[in-house]
Amino acid sequence: MKKQIYKDANAAADGFAQYLLSKHKSQDTLSIALSGGSTPKILFNLLADKYLSEIDWSKIQLYWGDERCVPPTDNESNYKMTVDHLISKINIPETNIHRVLGENSPTEEAVRYGQLLAEHLPIVDGLPEFDIIILGIGTDGHTASIFPHEIELMTSASICAIGINPDSGQKRITLTGPVINNAKSVCFLATGASKAEKLSEIFSASGNFESYPAAHVSPTHGELIWFLDEDSSK
Repeated sequence: MKKQIYKDANAAADGFAQYLLSKHKSQDTLSIALSGGSTPKILFNLLADKYLSEIDWSKIQLYWGDERCVPPTDNESNYKMTVDHLISKINIPETNIHRVLGENSPTEEAVRYGQLLAEHLPIVDGLPEFDIIILGIGTDGHTASIFPHEIELMTSASICAIGINPDSGQKRITLTGPVINNAKSVCFLATGASKAEKLSEIFSASGNFESYPAAHVSPTHGELIWFLDEDSSK
């Protein structure tokens, strides 16, 4: 595990953008599972602006690590956020964009998206292998859409599953723990003082850390990198 600490969220997002660029330049194609949230929004703006001329998007395949079960035009959609801040501003083939169909039946979509990943990605140790998975962490310690009350999804036999937000009851499609941990690179973008308490417990293996899904992200053969800002790492 590596921790990289930056001055603020903008700098952390830029640090990841440079990491992504180095991976992009070192291999022919790149499969990335995207995340929602405030720091990825900063990242997408950077990729579409500062790094626009440095990325050949025809060589990058975009997926999502989780998605709310809402239509793609809904303001809560991770896909819509990506379109607004990245996809609409870059030249990427439509065939390189693999969205979760949040408007469909959650049960059927979890199966369909799992099958799509199995067909499009290399299978390593019996599971799809992403080049990079971007994750965030919630103030409750959840990651992707695996919440503490459903921590069993961290060991699920399925590729994708349905996670339920315990506060709103909203259903979401999420990658499961084994697929997350099968990636070549798992990168957390975690910024802001609200994340500091849970991160401190996870990094020191103290408190209730074992109940936090984010604490169980430990790639089996890849690398784990935390891109943090000063506020989240205190």
